[in-house]
Amino acid sequence: MKIIGAGLPRTATTTQWLALRMLGLPTYHMKDMMEDLRKGVDVWRRAYNGEEPWDEVFDGFEATVDWPAAYHWRELMDKYPDAKVLLSVRDGDAWAKSMNDTIVQIYFGDSFMRSMCQARYRIDPDWAAWVDLNIDTFWKGPRGTLANTFGEREPLVKAMNRWNDEVKSTVPADRLIVWEPKDGWEPLAEAVGVPVPSEPLPHAFDTEIFKSSITGGAIEAVNAYWAKQSAAA
Repeated sequence: MKIIGAGLPRTATTTQWLALRMLGLPTYHMKDMMEDLRKGVDVWRRAYNGEEPWDEVFDGFEATVDWPAAYHWRELMDKYPDAKVLLSVRDGDAWAKSMNDTIVQIYFGDSFMRSMCQARYRIDPDWAAWVDLNIDTFWKGPRGTLANTFGEREPLVKAMNRWNDEVKSTVPADRLIVWEPKDGWEPLAEAVGVPVPSEPLPHAFDTEIFKSSITGGAIEAVNAYWAKQSAAA
C-alpha cells in the first residue's frame, strides 16, 4: 500500500481515484465495495467491529481513497507504515452544500432521493446493510464522524474541520499530503514517484451524477422487486 486516502467524501475522492489509477496505482474506492454489495458490506462491517481484514479487502490494490476506507485511516497507517496519507480538503461551505445535496439526502430531509432510498431499504437487505454501515460510520454515537449533524451548514463545517485537524495533528509531516483539486497532478505524481501527466487532471462524480446514480439504482431495485412480486402472483 502506497497511498491511504483520509479525505471525507465529497472532497474530490473520485477525482483522486481516477488520477491515481492514471498514474499507474490500482486504487480502491467505494465503487469497488459496491460491485459486490453483500461481500463489500460484510468486510467493512467486520472492520468497523474491530477486525482487521486489510489483506483481504486490499488484495490487488496499492492505494485507497473515499469511504469507508478513510474512516479507518488510523488503523491503515499503522498497518502500512511506509504509505503516505492523502488528506483531500475543500472549502467548508462548498463541502457542506455538496454533502447536503447528496449524501445527507439519503438519510435526512424530504426529497425524492430519500423516498426512493427508503423504499429500497425495505426490500433490499444488502442495500439496507450498506445504509446501516454508513449510519454507524457517519451519524451514530461517539464513533460517527458527522454525529449530531443533519445537513445544517455550521455543524457540518465544524465536523469537517475536526476531522481534518485530527488527521493533520496525527500523521507525521513526512507522511502527510494535504491536497485539493487546484493543486493538480504534482503532489499525487510525486507521492507515487512517477512523472506528471500531460493531460488535465480528471474531474468526476459531480452532484447531479451522484443523485442520478443513487436514485436510479433505487428505482431499478424497486421496479425489479415489484416485477418479481407480480410474476409470483
